[in-house]
Amino acid sequence: MPIVDCHTIKEIVHQPKMWMDTFEIIRNRKADIEKFAEDNSISKCTRVVLTGAGTSAFVADTAAAVIMRSGFGSARSVSTTDIVSAPEFCLSPDDRLFVSFARSGNSPESVAAYDIARKFCKDACHVIITCNPDGCLARGADPEKDLVIVLPDGTNDRSLAMTSSFSSMLIACLLCKNIASIENEKAAVKAAAGIAQHFLDPDVLALLEGVTSKDIQRAVFLGSGPLKGIACECHLKLQELTDGQVMCSFDSFMGLRHGPKAVINEQTLVVYLLSDEPYTRRYEIDLIGQVTKENRPAAQIIVSTTPSGVSEGIDFEIVAPEGTAAAAGDYKFVPYVLAGQLLGYFFSLSKGLNPDKPSVRGTISRVVSGVTIYNY
Repeated sequence: MPIVDCHTIKEIVHQPKMWMDTFEIIRNRKADIEKFAEDNSISKCTRVVLTGAGTSAFVADTAAAVIMRSGFGSARSVSTTDIVSAPEFCLSPDDRLFVSFARSGNSPESVAAYDIARKFCKDACHVIITCNPDGCLARGADPEKDLVIVLPDGTNDRSLAMTSSFSSMLIACLLCKNIASIENEKAAVKAAAGIAQHFLDPDVLALLEGVTSKDIQRAVFLGSGPLKGIACECHLKLQELTDGQVMCSFDSFMGLRHGPKAVINEQTLVVYLLSDEPYTRRYEIDLIGQVTKENRPAAQIIVSTTPSGVSEGIDFEIVAPEGTAAAAGDYKFVPYVLAGQLLGYFFSLSKGLNPDKPSVRGTISRVVSGVTIYNY
């Protein structure tokens, strides 16, 4: 692995520690979280909206899938960018709980979406999960009604690309869902951290770095269920860290056939984030075989919690240590994101870019700018 003194790789590497630090913060806030839920009559029947912008929206996408499976049948993800631009099409006055994710909390849409939600859904309560205690979102929260959870300072990524902030906010949300059993969750988070540590093994890093020697101009990330949200975040990491020199997309395995498969050619990297659900995996294995036969991508990588049994056309497979996925429970999906983060880092270096500031023309920045917020 190249030795480059930049925030990006440091923030990728310290994620396992950030997850354990996040666990301690949530455990220490157990009484506050349970009181908030009791005061606001939060139950599995509550209409829940999870929201954020950009990477934070992909936290919401991933968390919503896991939360829905846990019995919160009306939980859904709606990006702040959609709420701000067209609230009537995104929100219902019956929405009761908003969970907002924000690294800095200073993005114009984050603050505006919070304000709009308070006007549109007057009876709703808000949980704000952020990495910055001094952000506008955290400081503007209503201390009488809202619950603000601030994650460890190390999660407030200094680099342009969100890495530890993404995964730690996701871990925090799932821990809040499991707050009643918080003392039993430490082992599960530790198992997830162990999977992430495996991604950082020198042999795995060498495999990921080696892909950059191929003529890759496009990349596609695929996932099912909560892994579709992870695939979306992976595609953004590779695209923004290469300043768009590697154009990326994402989809579900089943959705790829319905048109998006056309993007895969001889200069495309395909990354398969494989489910550990036997039913789901059968569809995924079928799709891998079809892409290998019909599209002949430049490179194909499988990321999985258990061996896939697929070898034809696959460059390599990253498999979690045996038994760790079962031990990681709800959190087993989170480590998959390291695949996109690390590929983004390595490809950024291979393109001669600075991973901390990959945007040569300055068209993207750490906190979104140039947004005019209009009165609603």
